[in-house]
Amino acid sequence: MTQEQWGQLQNNLLKTVGKNNFATWIEPLEFLEITDGVATFQVPTTFLGNYVSQNFGDLILHKLSEAGEDVRRIHFRVGTSAPRPRVAATQAANHSASPASAAQPVAQPRLAESDDAAPTSAQTHSVFEATDSAATSQALREELLPGAPLDSRFTFDTFFVGKPNELAHAAARRVAEGGPVTFNPLFLYGGVGLGKTHLMHAIAWELQTKRPDLNVVYLSAEQFMYRFVQALRDRKMMDFKQLFRSVDVLMVDDVQFIAGKDSTQEEFFHTFNALVDQNKQIIISADRAPGEIKDLEERIKSRLQCGLVVDLHPTDYELRLGILQSKVEQHSAQYPGLELAPGVLEFLAHRISTNVRVLEGALTRLFAFASLVGRPITMELTQDCLADVLRASERKITVEEIQRKVSEHYNIRLSDMIGPKRVRTYARPRQIAMYLCKQLTSRSLPEIGRRFGGRDHTTVMHGVKRIEELRQQDGQIAEDLELLRRALEA
Repeated sequence: MTQEQWGQLQNNLLKTVGKNNFATWIEPLEFLEITDGVATFQVPTTFLGNYVSQNFGDLILHKLSEAGEDVRRIHFRVGTSAPRPRVAATQAANHSASPASAAQPVAQPRLAESDDAAPTSAQTHSVFEATDSAATSQALREELLPGAPLDSRFTFDTFFVGKPNELAHAAARRVAEGGPVTFNPLFLYGGVGLGKTHLMHAIAWELQTKRPDLNVVYLSAEQFMYRFVQALRDRKMMDFKQLFRSVDVLMVDDVQFIAGKDSTQEEFFHTFNALVDQNKQIIISADRAPGEIKDLEERIKSRLQCGLVVDLHPTDYELRLGILQSKVEQHSAQYPGLELAPGVLEFLAHRISTNVRVLEGALTRLFAFASLVGRPITMELTQDCLADVLRASERKITVEEIQRKVSEHYNIRLSDMIGPKRVRTYARPRQIAMYLCKQLTSRSLPEIGRRFGGRDHTTVMHGVKRIEELRQQDGQIAEDLELLRRALEA
């Protein structure tokens, strides 16, 4: 059989086993020869040879027979060879896909190998020969444990750093250096769209660049659970344990999804302990702190809390504005000549405050709409184009709630804050409350004035303007505003 014929046979196998199984188990096989009814293949690791023999040996024998070859058994040999580009059938199946959609696999774990592996499939009568397997393991690391694909947009260069996320960013940067393990695990938590997944992907990309010798696995908790269930069903738990315990860096996203799933938690617990004992780095993310994840076993909670637990706080106005400004630069290159009116970005940063994904999506939609209709991006076009997004993002915070929070923060009575007294002890909190009402609600200035003891709208304007000035000059005022905003948006 020639290499060209083996390539055609691989294409047939692709249709039978599917793209994922093909890329993981069949494509790494390198056909060597057929002699005396024995087909010899070279494989990068003992584990891969054993697995293919056990799960695909009969199928390969059948396909070889269909191709007219007289083959009675399969022989696998581990040996060194020059790394081959991963092409052939997988790329042929995806020739119509765009390059941007090609997912980059993360995991390339080294697996413990045995030089005395015995034949594992009596039906295929396969023979396995290991030669220089240790050297091969270093030279060729195949994707025996493929993780979730990484998004090329999510790097440290594209992560906008502000006060709410600076600690998380610094911790992620430290881990991404790939040096000695200083805190284990690193646990990142925060609400939806605050940058957890972005940081996880950025760490993986950085590790791939700086430490290509490390075996990095990034996957979601749901994928971990799926692989665990699949291993149980196929009775391959030892393979599962060996795979996950052989990595250098394990990254699990959205770990809250294993809560309440006892068997998965049990295996995750043992995997966690095994990697920590080997001083391997573990990075985990969730939507809440470990102690707040309902139905998560206490022993897992305690281990997750023993490392560095970092909270990604809700974005503040400055961070949202910075993100929008950086995205505008990208969109301007895509839509040259499109005019953006002053105040639009500030308006979006104020109105869409909960989710960065929604914020970025709104800006993308706005640029696309303006380019299609051939109009500049004005405040009027923004409100028309994003009417549904703005309605959905409209704050539910009330003027009464703001007044109550501000009075509690400054330890004054609510009646004094909205009353006629003009002493500074009450006037400054009153102006802060007016400013927050203007920023966090859709109420008009006259409406806000009526809620503050029937004051005129010009009084509200003056108060808002005064706080905007003090915010730039007085650090305490700025800090108070940020604390109150977080308390109200929580």
